[in-house]
Amino acid sequence: MHVGKWIAGIVAGLIVVAVVGLAGLLAFGTAPPPAELTSVSDPMRRIDFSDLPKPQQFMARDGQALSYRLYPGTGPDVVVLIHGSSGESSGMHAVAKAMNAIGDTVYVPDLRGHGHDGRPGDIDYVGQLDDDLVDLVGVIRPLHPNVDLILVGHSSGGGFVLRIIVGPDARLFDRFVLLSPIMPYGAVTYRPNIGGWATPFVGRIVALRILNRLGVTWFNDLPVVAFAIDPHAPVPLDRTYSYRMQLDFSAPSDAIARLATVNQPFAVLIGSDDELFYADRYAALIHGARPEVQVSLVPGVNHMGIVTAPQALTADATAIR
Repeated sequence: MHVGKWIAGIVAGLIVVAVVGLAGLLAFGTAPPPAELTSVSDPMRRIDFSDLPKPQQFMARDGQALSYRLYPGTGPDVVVLIHGSSGESSGMHAVAKAMNAIGDTVYVPDLRGHGHDGRPGDIDYVGQLDDDLVDLVGVIRPLHPNVDLILVGHSSGGGFVLRIIVGPDARLFDRFVLLSPIMPYGAVTYRPNIGGWATPFVGRIVALRILNRLGVTWFNDLPVVAFAIDPHAPVPLDRTYSYRMQLDFSAPSDAIARLATVNQPFAVLIGSDDELFYADRYAALIHGARPEVQVSLVPGVNHMGIVTAPQALTADATAIR
């Protein structure tokens, strides 16, 4: 009897310690935000936004109005561009203009939780961005029933496109292009702290992973990563992402292995001077699953250069076409 009470007491004590430890990680397992990364912000200051289309809106399945910019064309393709982390649709303006110049119709959404739509840096559940994209395609496809629909993403947007490629919604698109994409967490392409762009809250992430495995999702709205944004940017930028946003706006951990089961064609472009990722490591990573995929390095171009530099825009347009 005494032994049973002793064991029960130890178990109860361990539970208390675990709960206190998790609570401490949730509350204090954060980090100071990184300073502005000028290699990301400066190229955007040099873009001419005088001809930026005004946002239009469509209604998502939950009744939320979500924004997108439309570049109408008469060419054979319709392109959907996905912006990178913390950003919004204007960040893809130069790419959209390059595609529109050769005739393509281009749609550039503000993903939920970005720009002026929804709560900054947060969504309601993991998978909501996927659902929003499906709803946008539901608007686009009836207007363009007989053209190729191409999904293109930059940086974290490229990781999100990779998520779509290996998921059930890949069937909605004819082909894909990834521009300097973020790969699944832990891939060999990562520079430390993504080159200074992002600071993860490691302690909080660990606690939330444990809680989610236990079925506890109450705290998934907590921020888990901070970005090195321009604090004086003329457009709204997300300073942080919640746990559920970070999970949804990225590729699943087994995405590379799952590429072997994907039939749709896709291409990958990276600037040779990318300061967030190791550009020369992409080919081996992708070709391990899909040897035929075109993985191209654009000389003399860094991470934002892939969506702003003239030589990169020409390469982008060629890959997308």
